[in-house]
Amino acid sequence: MGRYVLRRLLQMVPVIIGTTFLVFALVTEMGGDPVQNLYGERPVPESIRVALTAQYHLDDPLPVRYGYYVSGLLQGDFGTSLSGSRPISEMIADAWPETLKVAAIAFVFEMVVGVAAGVLAGMRRGKFLDNLVLLSTLTVIAVPIFVLGQTAQIFLGVKAGIFPVSGTNEGFMSYLLPGLVLGSVSLAYIARLARASVAENLRMDYVRTAKAKGLSPSRITGVHVLRNSLIPVVTFLGADLGTLMGGAIVTERIFNIPGVGYNLFKAIQIEDGPALVGFVTLLVLVYVVMALIVDLLYAVLDPRIRYA
Repeated sequence: MGRYVLRRLLQMVPVIIGTTFLVFALVTEMGGDPVQNLYGERPVPESIRVALTAQYHLDDPLPVRYGYYVSGLLQGDFGTSLSGSRPISEMIADAWPETLKVAAIAFVFEMVVGVAAGVLAGMRRGKFLDNLVLLSTLTVIAVPIFVLGQTAQIFLGVKAGIFPVSGTNEGFMSYLLPGLVLGSVSLAYIARLARASVAENLRMDYVRTAKAKGLSPSRITGVHVLRNSLIPVVTFLGADLGTLMGGAIVTERIFNIPGVGYNLFKAIQIEDGPALVGFVTLLVLVYVVMALIVDLLYAVLDPRIRYA
């Protein structure tokens, strides 16, 4: 196991370098004058232009600029935002807790409700509950997340007054509705995935053997079927947790949650290249770490899986 983890950590290095360089190159070459973007239509004082050009190495070739970025990244420095000259690491430190709160609610919601709905539907395939789960999840998947978020905001926030409409001033309740909206689409996928996996495993030979031995249905489902059925679900949850922790741009923008996704939206809107690259680098790191954790969980769920 130790050698496998070390090998996977080494494999992360070219992945991180490749993705960050691609993003860095795209942001750098997307056109426009980053210094002028800060001033809009106003003329930029020459002294400020010279200072910013030197500070952000805007006149250097792309590989040189990327080299400066990686050098700072290895020291924990994500760079400095063009807007306000604020260290991006400070922006991440402020945004990360906000995203974690929303992501935690979304993850618990989709994991508990999604897995429960999928298991129950898989055990009652073709019956009313199964059809209800299929219909409801298909409806959620078909509705765009911005429509779902704004609909929930209007009916549950503005009209019903159950949840705060925007911002984070109401404590836990401020994060509850954004978390439920963020986790709803993933919940639908998890329910359908768990349903298909449970229905398939119920037809396997080991289930018939367990029934022949006289094991109770609850033990067969809880110990044998559920454990084998969770492998594809864990794969999806691991990738989705990376997405949730990285921040959802649309959801955080709708509910005005100042998290990672909201900051990404602002960076794109004002063409703040360093901030955009810094936050995307954070997303890359989250994704590769979650991929490693998911791989290690396979061996916990299925004893047949061993890593050399």
